[in-house]
Amino acid sequence: MTKVPSLNYFEVVKALQRDGWTVVRQKGSPIRLQKRMGDDVLKITVPAHRPIKRSTLSHILKQARLTVEELLDLL
Repeated sequence: MTKVPSLNYFEVVKALQRDGWTVVRQKGSPIRLQKRMGDDVLKITVPAHRPIKRSTLSHILKQARLTVEELLDLL
């Protein structure tokens, strides 16, 4: 298992957009993204931080149903 990298928010948002996520809104720091998966609508919030804490990025990946390897492939 690969260690969660330290990335800036714009790298994470771009990678998620390549995976099919769309930016719904941004007010201040939090950036809201959503993705349709069948009947479900997944929603996640990415903080506009440089860099995003590794623990926060780990939680974002769990909510996005992505592994670290999949994220690195999207970068």
